[in-house]
Amino acid sequence: MERTTGDNSSWDAVVIGGGFYGCAIAVFLARQRNWRVCLVEQEKALMTRASYNNQARVHNGYHYPRSFVTAYRSRINLPRFLQEWPQAIYKEHLKLYAIARRNSKVTARQFIKFCQQIDARIENAPPTLLALFNPKLIENVFLVDEYAFDSTTLASWARQALSDAGVTVLCGVKASTVGQDNPGRLSLQITDQDAAPKNIQTQRILNCTYSGLNQLGGDFPPIQSKLKHEITEMALIQMPSELASLGITVMDGPFFSVMPFPARQLHTLSHVRYTPHLHWQDQPTLDPYQRLRTYDYQSRFDRMIRDVQRYMPAMAKAQYKESLFEVKTVLSRNETDDGRPILFERHHTLPGCWSILGGKVDNIYDVLEKIEDEIR
Repeated sequence: MERTTGDNSSWDAVVIGGGFYGCAIAVFLARQRNWRVCLVEQEKALMTRASYNNQARVHNGYHYPRSFVTAYRSRINLPRFLQEWPQAIYKEHLKLYAIARRNSKVTARQFIKFCQQIDARIENAPPTLLALFNPKLIENVFLVDEYAFDSTTLASWARQALSDAGVTVLCGVKASTVGQDNPGRLSLQITDQDAAPKNIQTQRILNCTYSGLNQLGGDFPPIQSKLKHEITEMALIQMPSELASLGITVMDGPFFSVMPFPARQLHTLSHVRYTPHLHWQDQPTLDPYQRLRTYDYQSRFDRMIRDVQRYMPAMAKAQYKESLFEVKTVLSRNETDDGRPILFERHHTLPGCWSILGGKVDNIYDVLEKIEDEIR
């Protein structure tokens, strides 16, 4: 059990979940409110799950032409994110968005208009880059401003910031049940691999466990919103030399995206059809992470690259390294528009408790604003 400060048993707030959101929220509460905060993470280290196993994209709105609110919030949040975490930002690539001629839910003309509406830079790609794409399948290609982030750098920031803010961090510890001892006092049972379960007391609990939002037992209520879980595959690849300086998204439908993955000095490849392996509606009795642990990982890279090279023939030379498998969780109501709003639910039946879900790192500011409003 790792601790960054002394071992205490009573807190102003306990944050459950040591991903990027949980870490940033714990630092915010300790710094801005001067609260005594404890962060509980069941993995042995911070930011090793969904915060690491993703496409490492810092969004600038382009990815969401069918969800104006999500796109606009990304445009608002991006400058703040770049300013606050410059050490984690990767800009050493050109980012291209290509619009497919068939089966795309937006045309090139609609995409240009959308970018103008959210005030996002867009330029026609020069002929040298346009020549990388199959003109029979691609309508147009655009240069845009979009960045990647290094999740290991963010994790280093989190460890230092939590320590500087005086947050106690418990890694390798599972939060199991929540009870209410008396009004204004909550009891959280935690289990360490090397010790018997014990209870810690707190006034507030912020549940940031992503796919595990409905896995807390005892009196902690389930969230009202319906969730959909997916077991997803992110392929790590070595790009062909002529494409190594690029990030590429072909959209908007059953297409693909290739992004730098700075933590490994590789690229990720995701495909809308083949990245999701298995999906199901959330059930409190079914632990998504247990389902992931027992899943038989079989890469679909061969099918991904077979389709991708139709649009970009040079991608046939990409070298597969390995795949990252993770549970991805989204709000069921956003399946049709691909929006990614935050989930921020106050549990009125158990005062002092909230559940929080976000799907993009730049949405952290939407969460912090919500928390500030709740505290105020």
